[in-house]
Amino acid sequence: MAAHFGRRLYKGAATTAVAAVAVAALSASEAPGVTVEDQGRPTTAGATPTPDQQPPAGDTATGNSHYYTALPPLNSPSPAPSTAVGVPVTDTPSEAGIPATVLAAYKKAEAELRTAKPGCNLPWQLLAAIGKVESGHAGGGRVTADGTTITPILGPALNGVGFAHISDTDHGAYDGDSTYDRAVGPMQFIPSTWKWAGRDGNGDGKKDPNNVYDAALATGHYLCRFGWDLSDARDLRSAILSYNASQDYLNTVLSWMEYYRRGTHSIPDGTGTVPSERPGAGGTPGTSGTTTPRPSSPSVPATDRPSTPGGTGKPSTPGKPGGGTSTSPTPPPSSKPTPPPSRTDIVDHLEDVGTPKLTAMAGDAFTQKISARAETKTGKSVAKVRVRFVITGDTDAAFTGGEKVATVVTDDSGVAVAPALQAGEKTGAFTVRALVVGRTTPGLDYTATVTERAADALARTGDTPLTCVPGGEFADQVEVKATYKGAVADKVAATATLIKSADDATENTKGPYFKDADGKPVRTLTDLHTDAKGLLKLPKLYADDTTGTFLLRVTTAGGATLTVELKVAPADASPSPSPSQGESQSPDTGTDPSTAPSPSATGSSTSS
Repeated sequence: MAAHFGRRLYKGAATTAVAAVAVAALSASEAPGVTVEDQGRPTTAGATPTPDQQPPAGDTATGNSHYYTALPPLNSPSPAPSTAVGVPVTDTPSEAGIPATVLAAYKKAEAELRTAKPGCNLPWQLLAAIGKVESGHAGGGRVTADGTTITPILGPALNGVGFAHISDTDHGAYDGDSTYDRAVGPMQFIPSTWKWAGRDGNGDGKKDPNNVYDAALATGHYLCRFGWDLSDARDLRSAILSYNASQDYLNTVLSWMEYYRRGTHSIPDGTGTVPSERPGAGGTPGTSGTTTPRPSSPSVPATDRPSTPGGTGKPSTPGKPGGGTSTSPTPPPSSKPTPPPSRTDIVDHLEDVGTPKLTAMAGDAFTQKISARAETKTGKSVAKVRVRFVITGDTDAAFTGGEKVATVVTDDSGVAVAPALQAGEKTGAFTVRALVVGRTTPGLDYTATVTERAADALARTGDTPLTCVPGGEFADQVEVKATYKGAVADKVAATATLIKSADDATENTKGPYFKDADGKPVRTLTDLHTDAKGLLKLPKLYADDTTGTFLLRVTTAGGATLTVELKVAPADASPSPSPSQGESQSPDTGTDPSTAPSPSATGSSTSS
């Protein structure tokens, strides 16, 4: 049996054998629970999505658009090609080679997710499997040095003819189509998903779905939503089906993932092969060895596909991937169970379930969670309904993991609990809207508020007295630490003012001062912020010729206040006593501090 694309025998037995080998490996690998269907296709226990479990086109990364359905070859890619003299590289199947830049993007995304979401356990081979079936690794690696595809890779127009109907959401910005959306780039994101899922994977400051580094990182984050652990078979299945809601897609991706786990190697960019289609899978077969992007000829959904009467052996009209087409004989209609009606058909509205007031300080996680219950018109709860939570408004708040959209299935009591919200740095109110996926019921809005970072306590980090001679500079700088409820209060706004007295917080006109950028005296500093450890170190302080005891007051957002004593006295004189509570500094007479007479030796100087 030929192993390479373009020479594969397109027989049902060949496809079945390939899948069976891949599944046998999966069964013994890191994906427990994998079984083999009677046609030999890989699946996971209970993996067949029912209508109410399948996300609609607009609720998946790709819009359930077309993909390459070819399975990996039977011969294993292990070991990797030898570099020894006289051993040809062609000993390893060409399908095991991944273009260098594309392979680097997959591995870079895995490394970043290992840090950002370590509990996800994302393997780069999963990204490679998705990249293979979505675009043939960016059309065989036709990318620039920074990972951008040389020509755009676009799926067919999602116009409802053989595919989902998704009207334009990006004004053609990503896909060049201002009428319908199309899946875009090497990982085939639809524009509405890329809007919130896009990432900057190559550090150029842009989120470009046509860049393989950006797209691979976005795919990793997309697959790692909702706390999924991809080393668990059930979570792995859920993540892949959320990318494209098709059982056939799940099987194909799992097969390629296991194939790449057995070994792969880097090949030069632009030299990769683009997969072909297997018969009956839908779409137009690709061309072996070319960089032709995804087939764009529309197919007919399984539900609208005419059957072939008389069992002539002719394939039925190609269907949308996941629509039920197969190389195996189709069982008679009587043997197929009738799928249950979608539970969204009986949902009338969403009801709040005791969600408390949603408030968090900038940078903190919200301790409260949003809960909504799907109910019928009579108030009966409805289980297993998909509820989508969408963050709207001018905010950088997000759900855990950085996403702006989260879809949750209601539990047995009909309740969907949104993932935890994480406040950003923008303060103010924003809205989280809950919607029933696939049903035009009224949305349920929740208002959340982000308040500025605050501190409730300030303390000096040292206890050295702060003294200075007239006209000199203080040897020590004032440093304070801010806390909130005993924890470090970082990035908190603060103000430092040299005040007239403990009871008069107006700015002093004499005594110690800071210097501005031009070296001129200033006695109030604004726009100060504590650092990551809650520390704030003030600039150096200077003294004019006025002697006495002075006060420096530091205040923060949240109301924390600290008053610090500063003493200015001649080097040969004892510092004047500290002012008693309630004493105020003598009013300013308008005399220039630099020309003011020195206080008497008795300490009857200007007090504060």
